[in-house]
Amino acid sequence: YREFVYDGAQHHSILSLPGIGERAVVMDSISKRFSACGARIGCVVTRNPAILEAALKFGQARLSPPTLDMIAADAALVNTPPEYLQEVVNEYRARRDVVFEALKKIPGVEGLKPRGAFYTIVKLPVDDAEKFATWLLSDFDHNGETVMLAPANGFYATPGKGVDEVRIAFVLNLESMKRAMEILRVALEKYPGRK
Repeated sequence: YREFVYDGAQHHSILSLPGIGERAVVMDSISKRFSACGARIGCVVTRNPAILEAALKFGQARLSPPTLDMIAADAALVNTPPEYLQEVVNEYRARRDVVFEALKKIPGVEGLKPRGAFYTIVKLPVDDAEKFATWLLSDFDHNGETVMLAPANGFYATPGKGVDEVRIAFVLNLESMKRAMEILRVALEKYPGRK
């Protein structure tokens, strides 16, 4: 996600930290940068010789991406105009802003506006985000539409964290994001497990 930074923020690699030496590993992929979901093409960057050796063995043995994916990745990296990424960043920033303007107006919703990536984790006024997400898909609609959210507890290593939080991705166009936030607002008003 290193290109996806907003509001004057800058990406800093963990490898630039003094004293990090062989303790850091950076993994990168083209999948987010070029909206190539599922493409498993990227790189591992580390100063740790043992990790480099293991990665090389796995790559040679069985984990290399398909040839067609490698050809497509090469074309994307070589032929994509430099302004492409800035256009994508601008679009994600606009989507993020739409989401947060809407979330600020929903009582009980808490979250920090991210300065990077294309998703956020927000706290909802619900008893259980997983139950809420299921309810949205099975028992709720607003004018024939609903929204799908990812419960955030699976993004935490600590048990019990994120129980009332969801991940919202800024992956729809602006009008669809606005509509999704309106659907979320109505859903939270009607949800029987609201706190």
